[in-house]
Amino acid sequence: MLEKYLIEHCAPTLASIKTASLFCLPLIAERELEHQIQLWNGCFAEKGLFLTVLSRKGGRALVYVCRRAHLERDLQKRGVASFLAQYGYPCVELDAALARLKQRLGEQDGFPHEIGIFLGYPLGDVIGFIQNEGRNCKCAGCWKVYCNAHEAGKIFARYRKCREIYARLWRGGKSIVQLTVAA
Repeated sequence: MLEKYLIEHCAPTLASIKTASLFCLPLIAERELEHQIQLWNGCFAEKGLFLTVLSRKGGRALVYVCRRAHLERDLQKRGVASFLAQYGYPCVELDAALARLKQRLGEQDGFPHEIGIFLGYPLGDVIGFIQNEGRNCKCAGCWKVYCNAHEAGKIFARYRKCREIYARLWRGGKSIVQLTVAA
């Protein structure tokens, strides 16, 4: 059931060129969703990936697919700990930070803007989005860019190409596990 979502929304993460991806799906039976998550986590464990449900609201589940090593690296980048501390993150240890993100998602109707850090977006762009209230960006693609538009454009093109290639290979019979790069 999750395969189509993984290909459409997570190809750059599966290819190990993006830290993490999100997708929303209709909330199926709770036990079935947990079963699917467990199955995929079993398949992805040796590849350095994991799935978790970040929130359940309005009959929909928000699923997060992440490269653990990439997120750990991103959380250690200069400025990230002090930035996240402003939003009540006690530390940048991966499990504690994800627990706080889940809590923040439960407290708000929309997305807490710091979620960009958890998706691998540059800190400067996350801060720029917050300060500009989503306006005045230099360009937009997977995120709104406030700092290095040239570099972001190259990244967006890589992600787009990756999604195209993965979709074609998947339609041609390759499995998600075959398409997932080991970390």
